[in-house]
Amino acid sequence: MAHYDLSIIGSGSGNSLITPFWDDKSVVLADKGAGGTGAFGGTCLNVGCIPTKMFVRPAALARGPVEAARLNVTQETTDVDWPAMRDRVFSRIDAISAGGRHYREVELDNVDLVAEKVTLTGDFSQTPFAFVSESGVRAEADQLVIAAGSRPVLPDVAGIGLPGVHTSDTIMRIDQRPDKLLILGGGYIACEFAGVFSGFGTEVIQINRSHGLMTALDHDISAAYTAEAEKNWTVHYERTITSISEHGPGLRVELVTSDGRVEHYDVDAVLVAIGRTPNTDLIGAREIGLDVHPNGRLLVDEYQRVLMQGEPVDGLYALGDVSSEAMLKHVANQEARVVAHNLVHPDRIRPSRHEAIPSAIFSFPEIAQVGATEAQAAQAIGEEHLTTKIQRYGDTAYGWAMEDGSGIFKVIADRRTGQILGAHVMGYQASNLIQPVIHAMSFGQDAYTAARGQYWIHPALMEVTENALLGLEVPIAEDAPL
Repeated sequence: MAHYDLSIIGSGSGNSLITPFWDDKSVVLADKGAGGTGAFGGTCLNVGCIPTKMFVRPAALARGPVEAARLNVTQETTDVDWPAMRDRVFSRIDAISAGGRHYREVELDNVDLVAEKVTLTGDFSQTPFAFVSESGVRAEADQLVIAAGSRPVLPDVAGIGLPGVHTSDTIMRIDQRPDKLLILGGGYIACEFAGVFSGFGTEVIQINRSHGLMTALDHDISAAYTAEAEKNWTVHYERTITSISEHGPGLRVELVTSDGRVEHYDVDAVLVAIGRTPNTDLIGAREIGLDVHPNGRLLVDEYQRVLMQGEPVDGLYALGDVSSEAMLKHVANQEARVVAHNLVHPDRIRPSRHEAIPSAIFSFPEIAQVGATEAQAAQAIGEEHLTTKIQRYGDTAYGWAMEDGSGIFKVIADRRTGQILGAHVMGYQASNLIQPVIHAMSFGQDAYTAARGQYWIHPALMEVTENALLGLEVPIAEDAPL
């Protein structure tokens, strides 16, 4: 069994742990490949954040004629060349992935790459920590980081393995854009792809088990987004998939409604986007005695140390989707920076920061959020202490220029102190408009100071953010900015 100074499972954010500090030390990096393709670099690069946004942008351009018509401009989208688009996207993605693998596998003498599935083995209550690969490669290390990521959840129904049934791992690489696509799920992945394919002209049918879309978000945003989605593609609620079968050149999907009716939909392809699950079961985390949350993620302390019988194991860390409730790339990156420090400085380890974590859904329309929903905030401090403001895009100067009729920016604060508790945005450039609020929450600025303590360019769309903050009923100090 080969012995290393550091072992890493996962080549996403875990890949960044191999800093110059390890140049004169030995490292083993194990990764089975994102999406089951053997691709190096993790979910975000290969099958997640980056390639999806490379489809989101052209989908927005394809919608141009509808947007332009509101402003008395006539445009026409004459073609969406899916194969060319797919090849453009993945010629860049695959080159980066291959380059990263070559660098780790060939160019670095101190790093060994195990490009296959591995399973934890041995006694993890003490060092060294060991794993064994599918082909029998065994390795042990003084310190181990588990950054094994997550994968799509698949329902246990007949036909789920048929050609034409896809997850986010495979849907972007299909040969032809489907004329008719059924999407299972009402969360962010389902809604992003619904926005993309409907923008390209595909007839999208989105199916959700509950009523409404993006229901984990603030109620006002979920309701507003659901209403907009229903205008742009077909959405059916309170339905459960029971089977998928081949039907002519395509697929037939059988669903059961909440009142027991059976429905059939004939489509070209199916996208299953009902959630993701941490890969703890693939590496044998529970079997080795590590603490695992009921939803499958590894339990870690504030320093990202993995827990075993409720106690942190020195030298054993986890980060990213395999242990993070948020399952966000920017959170994984922050955790990786913390773990990189703690590996090198075990005598002065630092905690991760998990406050004011933002996220965005690049659907149509775009959504962004940070902090508590109104319901969560009311439960935390009492509804009587809340102040909220919903600012409509269309009530600002740039909103007028856009003739925007749907965009909203909601902010929630403690009326006693002005502390911002959460913000929720739906509309054009939501992920950018929310950033000043993230900044204020992260650095402890109250709502009024954040609004009046800086200039806001007039008449930029960012005035939506400014006006949302100014609309809160919060105390204003005598020496506050005017």
